[in-house]
Amino acid sequence: MRILIIEDEITLNRTLQEGLTDFGYQVDTAENYKDAEYFIDIRNYDLVLTDWMLPDGDGIELCKIVKNRSSRTAVVILSARDDKESEIEALKSGADDYIKKPFDFDILLARIEARLRFGGTNIIEIDDLSINPDEEKIMYDGEEIELKGKPFEVLTHLARHRDQIVSKEQLLDAIWEEPELVTPNVIEVAINQIRQKMDKPLSISTIETIRRRGYRFCYPNTEDESGL
Repeated sequence: MRILIIEDEITLNRTLQEGLTDFGYQVDTAENYKDAEYFIDIRNYDLVLTDWMLPDGDGIELCKIVKNRSSRTAVVILSARDDKESEIEALKSGADDYIKKPFDFDILLARIEARLRFGGTNIIEIDDLSINPDEEKIMYDGEEIELKGKPFEVLTHLARHRDQIVSKEQLLDAIWEEPELVTPNVIEVAINQIRQKMDKPLSISTIETIRRRGYRFCYPNTEDESGL
């Protein structure tokens, strides 16, 4: 499970990051609205934990962006505002929960677990292809496909962004924890494994290479590709 923390109070930000990491969550952090937008654009989160008041924006607007992009992503608003009008405003704006500062970490953790437990499914279904990120499992026409690790994550990310061209740099940022330590050719290796272990045996095409731009998920391809 991946969580994005957006909190401009540095000490609290680090405390939340360390605490959630200790409980097995993958955690990204941002200290302002602009950086949060960047992470929301390149990665898929199970939950976003955001402060209401940020130095360059507010968490309510970020909540709307998250929900427009993926309605299944849970959003929890943190705020020093203790009036009921603010809580109502946050919930009506799409937030799944509202937690007033200061708060007890154990209670926050329990509420996060509850939101993730009832947050809906992550399964991607496209015609007879089913991708289950939680179980790292792919099914095609009732048959399970053996594709694991980074190739699986690359396929999943492209499937979630199937209307977009995704560059190598975007894939590195979205999937690798320390993208600066790997070279872009790891993407080519992952794409090749997808084609060898999945596309070729099934006689299908899932990923299209867009020269000098990146990759695009293309299954099912009902258009004539002769011009590509």
